[in-house]
Formats: sequence, structure tokens, C-alpha cells
Amino acid sequence: MDYSNLKVPNHVAIIVDGNGRWATERGMSRSEGHNEGFLNVKKLSAYIFSKNIKYLSAYLFSTENFKRSKQEVSFLMNLLVGKLKEILEFCHEEKIKAVFSGREENLSPKVIKAMREIEEETKDYQNHIFNICFNYGGHAEIVDATKKIIKDVQAGNLDIDDLNEDNFSKYLYHDLPPVDLMIRTSGEQRLSNFMLWQNSYAEFYFPKTYFPDFDEKEFDKAILEYTKRDRRFGGIDYEKKNN
Repeated sequence: MDYSNLKVPNHVAIIVDGNGRWATERGMSRSEGHNEGFLNVKKLSAYIFSKNIKYLSAYLFSTENFKRSKQEVSFLMNLLVGKLKEILEFCHEEKIKAVFSGREENLSPKVIKAMREIEEETKDYQNHIFNICFNYGGHAEIVDATKKIIKDVQAGNLDIDDLNEDNFSKYLYHDLPPVDLMIRTSGEQRLSNFMLWQNSYAEFYFPKTYFPDFDEKEFDKAILEYTKRDRRFGGIDYEKKNN
């Protein structure tokens, strides 16, 4: 689809949901579903960035996902380890800057090292930024930001009276712009602790499609829906009101 005359969001966030159910309905293992989901992350993100969308955040694994079975958690961790090299190659091919959001606890030193290497190797790419949320929680991000602020205040680097919404956001995992369009696949209609600060004025879109089937055409539908929304950010469109 041609996006040249469309109102395109600057920052799209996607909750990757429905991989397991997609697999179960096809008589496959949940692990196979997660693998298909990862393949679609690469394919879909390349398409999204090709449409002049600068920021993409993908929610791949939450802090709460550790409550799942040990077998599934272990598979997801091993899947990430096996795919980190592919992520790096993909970012170089597409000239994408990759950043990882989430806590390091419960992640192996090998995974943490690979994540930091990817961030370092892609840091000079500025046209597109891919925010990969892994072992991430919105509450945790705000708590961690608050801890950093307290340390800066105690060290004399920040006057508490100077703290405002703009400089608070700089203490989050990454200083990214607000989300414009938040998509959650699979039909579930909740945020599930995803980018709570950044999603405050986002437009939400909840397709029933499971993520492995959420392809370019499905994303086009999301963009077309986004173009119909009237974003007022808490205000009123007086021109429309008085016509």
C-alpha cells in the first residue's frame, strides 16, 4: 500500500500476542508458534520501517511471563540467544538502530553481553530505531527511572523542583518519543503493563489476528484506521465542534 499521502505515526508499538494460540489451533507446539512469531517480527519490522515510520517498539517478553511453565520460559530464552546474531545482521542490512528495554535480572550474562554488543554496533544508525522490549514491565520501568532520579538528586545532579514530565522521560530505559499507535494482536484489549508512560495518548488498535498472521496487509489496515482517528490530546477540536 502507498503511504505517501497518509498520516503516518512516528512511533508504533506492538504487543506481540497470540503465538501460542496460533500454534495450538494448528496442532503445533507453543514453541513452534513462538518461532513463527519471531520470524514475523523481522518481516513486519522491515515493512514498517520501509514506510517512513521512525520508531518501532515490540513487546516480546514481559517480566510477568516468567510465571509461565519452566519449559516455555526456557525455550523463549534459548530462542532469543539463538536469534541475537540474526537480529544484529538484520539491523545492519536495514540500517536500524536497536535498543533493548527491560531488566537484566533473570537474564544470563551471555544474553546481556550480546544485547549490549548489538546496541553498540548499531548506535550510529539514526533513521530507524527498533526498541526490543524483553524482560520488560511498564511498572518496573517507572520504578527504575524513579531510583535513578533519587540517586541524581542525592548526588546533587538534579534539583527536585526542576523535575517535570519532560526530563522524567529521560530517565526511562530509553528516551523515546510518545507512542502514536499501539497495536495488540490476538483480540485481547488491554495494555498488560506495556510502556505505560509512553502510551498515555496513543491510539489503540486491537485486531483479532494472531501475531504470526499479522502481515503487511494487516498492518496496512491498522494504519488506515489510525488515519481516521481524531487525536486531541485531551483538548477539543473547536473548528469541528462549531461547524
